[in-house]
Amino acid sequence: MKATINVDHVARIEGHGDIHVVIEEGQVKTVEMAVVEPVRLFESMVRGRSFTEVSYIASRICGICSASHVVTDLLAIERIFGIEVSDRTNALRELLLYGSYLQNHGTHLFVLAAPDFLGQKSVFPVEQIDPALFDSALALKSLGNELCTKVGGRSIHPITAVVGGFTHEMSADEYRAFADRMDGMRPFAIATVDLFNSFAIPDIQSTGDMLAMYDPDKYAICDSRIAKFAGAGTEFDADDFDGNIEEYAVEHSGALFARARWTKSNYMTSALARINVSWDNLCKDAKVAAAKAGLRPPERNPFRNNVAQAVELVDALERCAELCRRLANDEFEGSSVPEPYEVRAGRGVGFTEAPRGTLFHELDLDDDGRVVRASIVTPTAQNVANLESDMRQLAELLVAQGADEAEIRLEIEKLVRAYDPCLSCSVH
Repeated sequence: MKATINVDHVARIEGHGDIHVVIEEGQVKTVEMAVVEPVRLFESMVRGRSFTEVSYIASRICGICSASHVVTDLLAIERIFGIEVSDRTNALRELLLYGSYLQNHGTHLFVLAAPDFLGQKSVFPVEQIDPALFDSALALKSLGNELCTKVGGRSIHPITAVVGGFTHEMSADEYRAFADRMDGMRPFAIATVDLFNSFAIPDIQSTGDMLAMYDPDKYAICDSRIAKFAGAGTEFDADDFDGNIEEYAVEHSGALFARARWTKSNYMTSALARINVSWDNLCKDAKVAAAKAGLRPPERNPFRNNVAQAVELVDALERCAELCRRLANDEFEGSSVPEPYEVRAGRGVGFTEAPRGTLFHELDLDDDGRVVRASIVTPTAQNVANLESDMRQLAELLVAQGADEAEIRLEIEKLVRAYDPCLSCSVH
């Protein structure tokens, strides 16, 4: 077989990227995932700015992960100022981030990924094929939008989350109403796990490791400092992220690639990585749904990231309902009113799990609280090297099976979408 497969501007992903695959005499010679967007320079944009502005600027990196960028920046600043926030503030941040999980996973699964498995080119024919599924998917995303609006002040680019706390909270009755709606949406999320588990996928095993936030006692997304490589079993503190992760440039991409510094191996960070690291700490319904789908560690097929995101929908809905009821009943210690602080110079690293994977923000501030240096490492920037490796493996499998050019093209596009990349974030 001899073929050159070029996909310009891959459809149904966030941002712009091209696929380039060359096959000669039955051998896969070239596999490239080219991020073709220009660098956006957010790390330079915040230089010289006051710490009070940084989170609002950084949130503009992404309309889906904006809450994650805000919270991650706030955590970095609070590390520098020595601020310990209340349990209530931590709960509100977790609720805000889970709202973005509902937004992102709902959009990715039903708008971007589902058409691949339903034989459609876009989501719009799905409305005609299964209007009930379409309406429920929109309702799920809408619930995430509303939760982010009520907690963060906006559905994207939140404004109520500030250094040391929040400037506003919803009422106890509103919390309880959200909890009931979360419970009502859970059966659909469970059905979503079954739906995506029913789709046929190629049998490949990712060659790289998997990285996620880790806490032995909970499914951590914003309140642990420990990152863990699932395969190697090694852990490191977020303050030393650049001692364990290195970024490097490649000629065909506008985004930096990433690898583990000591092993030089690629890795994946994602919902699938989180489940590999924290499966034991899933909520009950989510763990049952995952077990029924056969999704348990070690799971290394990157196509199963779709199922992992569906499991996280179940998990997020259950956690949000509990958080809302506990917030309504004042079960968390402390107030969400911002803690007092003194501005000082220093270095701080914020670390969260964005919907697409681990997110690091490093800030150096001067004595006046102005940014001297900023470094942001996004999930997709960490994933692209591993994605390319998995694309090669998939192409080699399909060539060996005698697949034609059209099938190879489609399956590689499906793999790219299963990673749920945000290429615009990768060139931040």
